[in-house]
Amino acid sequence: MLKLKFRWNKPDDGHRVKRQKSQLLTLDSPEGSETSSRPGGGYDNDRDIHGTFKRPWDITKIPGYNQTYVNDASLEKFAMYLKEEDVPVESSTPVSSEEMLPLETVQKEYITSKHDWTPVFSVLKNNSSIKKRKMSHSALKSDFKHYLDMYDKEEKRRKNKSKKDKERLLDGEKSPSREPKELVRKSIFSSVFGIFSIFTTSKDGRKLKRDEIGEGIGFWLMRWPALFFIGMWLLFLTTIYASIRVIVAAYENILTWRGKRAKLRKVLRSARTYEQWVQAAKDLDVELGNAEWRENPKFGYYDHVTISKLTKMVRKLRLQDQAEDLANILQGCIKNNFAGTESSTLYSQTYYGTKKLVEQWNEELGKAVTYVLESPKIDDEEKRDLFRLYSKNFGKSALCLSGGGCFAYLHFGIVKAMLDQDLLPQIISGTSGGALIAALACTRTDEELRQILVPELAYKITACWEPFPKWVFRWWRTGARFDACDWARRSMWFTLGDMTFKEAYQRTGRILNVSTVPADPHSPVILCNYITSPDCLIWSALLASAAVPGILNPVMLMNKTKSGDIVPFSFGSKWKDGSLRTDIPVDALNTYFNVNCSIVSQVNPHIALFFYAPRGTVGRPVSHRKGKGWRGGFLGAALESMIKLEIRKWLKFIKAVELLPRFVDQDWTNVWLQRFSGSVTLWPKIHLADFWHILGDPWPEKMEDLLYRGQQCAFPKLLFLKHRLNIEKRIRSGRQATRHRKRKLDESEMCDLVRKTFSESDPDSDVKHSFVFPALMAPRSAGTDISSSNSDYDHDPQWEIDEGDSFLTADEEYPSTIM
Repeated sequence: MLKLKFRWNKPDDGHRVKRQKSQLLTLDSPEGSETSSRPGGGYDNDRDIHGTFKRPWDITKIPGYNQTYVNDASLEKFAMYLKEEDVPVESSTPVSSEEMLPLETVQKEYITSKHDWTPVFSVLKNNSSIKKRKMSHSALKSDFKHYLDMYDKEEKRRKNKSKKDKERLLDGEKSPSREPKELVRKSIFSSVFGIFSIFTTSKDGRKLKRDEIGEGIGFWLMRWPALFFIGMWLLFLTTIYASIRVIVAAYENILTWRGKRAKLRKVLRSARTYEQWVQAAKDLDVELGNAEWRENPKFGYYDHVTISKLTKMVRKLRLQDQAEDLANILQGCIKNNFAGTESSTLYSQTYYGTKKLVEQWNEELGKAVTYVLESPKIDDEEKRDLFRLYSKNFGKSALCLSGGGCFAYLHFGIVKAMLDQDLLPQIISGTSGGALIAALACTRTDEELRQILVPELAYKITACWEPFPKWVFRWWRTGARFDACDWARRSMWFTLGDMTFKEAYQRTGRILNVSTVPADPHSPVILCNYITSPDCLIWSALLASAAVPGILNPVMLMNKTKSGDIVPFSFGSKWKDGSLRTDIPVDALNTYFNVNCSIVSQVNPHIALFFYAPRGTVGRPVSHRKGKGWRGGFLGAALESMIKLEIRKWLKFIKAVELLPRFVDQDWTNVWLQRFSGSVTLWPKIHLADFWHILGDPWPEKMEDLLYRGQQCAFPKLLFLKHRLNIEKRIRSGRQATRHRKRKLDESEMCDLVRKTFSESDPDSDVKHSFVFPALMAPRSAGTDISSSNSDYDHDPQWEIDEGDSFLTADEEYPSTIM
């Protein structure tokens, strides 16, 4: 037994700590022997950032910890395609006399891969614009004098030649072809005014496109002064904005969170499980007076009259066993945000819960959907149509994980919190760093994820392992800090090797989406998933989505053929970080999967700093005046909103008139002007110390803290997500149940049906049994259920026959896309 005097914190489960009045703590080891500590450190060093004892980390608990899933053949082909040079097409156009003039050739060092960022040493060594800027006035003056002398000599030669030509014409001879007079004049002008070509030529000497430069001399005279003054104004606005935020935070912490409120809030923030958090949230609501708001059904942000009537009607029809009438009513009720019941404001007035009427409505609606599915009064054909309609009207939910460097590891806690409550959406999107977490979640089953999302996961994250001298040298030589092939090797553990988007969908039933941007600034963005790129290797999409300028060069997406060969995707085009243009691909998700409820986890530091909810957010109400006021008062909230809109206005102006230079061929205004939020947005807490490790790997203690902060951020949103998925999952179950209720056909029945179908479409055709069925029936044996599958997520469109059908049909959608 050992007595130590130190600050009390919540201990680890393996130790028992008793707090005494004198703050002397008695620490007993679990075995009753001497206190266990890690070698080389005392108790102060054996505590993590939360004050809990560090425990020996056991990586063996992670499934597949000793496997790398590395495919060396795929990496070799990936490296080979990256090193291929772009071979210019030989032109058959005859060369003009100007191009045949002897010019001084400069040895240039080109980048071998198309669209790569220019290496730093190449810029300093071979940049022609820098050389032109270094050209002195004396050199220009001497060149000008030299070309004037050449011009005088040329004019004298032409005059003498013209006299000789006239004499030849008088003698009846043909005049020889004359050389263009503009030849020497152009050479003079190109020398004198050559310095201005730096504005119209790129580093490799090519002429810039029209939309890459301004038009007219006014643009060049006004561009930089305008950009300077706008930048100074934006800096001033940002300073004022930061001051307002500091004042509001100080006001809330000093005047609002005092006494018992402060203690309850501390308990809420220290909760380790969702159950602990719910209890602490309820206690805090009672203390703040928020619980009374839930009892009164009236509220201006939803139609409480309609919801009250429908709740009673749906319950009555279900108890009276009127299935058809109930099914018809549900067609008008099952819609996204019906009568405002999914409004985020309804969940922003308390720390836990919403109006009790809304909770009752959600419960009755879920029971009604299950009742319609199980009712024998509705036939299977009608049920299929009903649940297809329910799915289209209600839509789907998706979890969108933003980029943000190593801040993206906070997403692990978000995923863990949703997984523990069985609320992880089926559709998951990730960009840049968020794509790594999304890939892990979509390639592992629920049981595997529960074993993986532990602090020991930090041992598998080794992307930033290189020492400072090594990556600095690479950045100097290639323009990128990290090597693409090395990242590909280390990311294969997260993607289970060469797994494709379609294979991940077949394995887990989750739909992985990775946002990537083409290196060409004018080409459209692609959202990689099992529809747009089913055979694309996931690890190549992860690399492309993380290709930030200066961090990683653009890479090719790799595709797996039917034979297992690895080839470039999309004709070998290069792709880069999706956060540059579409960090949160809400529109694309709605197009492909009917997503109309997006749960966004946003950790981009340049966006998170500007997050402010003047009227509260889901699970986090305004702390004073029982949630009826504004954060910081009306004046403070109005100033915050006005300044933020003013900043956005000037950023839009810079984009509209193209004032900001396109550094590395990228429009950087999109980094601020794109959409970064969703139906519900989660903002994990970012500490100032995290910026020091923005491009670093976590260690187990750090990973434990990241998981904790991510879970703390997700807890307030889980009730909203629970109500949403309560209906969505029941509709999905109905779609799956009605989809697989199909009649078995033997080979003769199938032959007759196919013959009838072809004969009706073409009366002159003569479809023979032997002609149709060798290819159609070969994969399956007669008498088997052609729609049966061991998994609910069977991908291949199966030919199906339903009772009453007179023709052969195929599934119009994959199972998960119509749930």
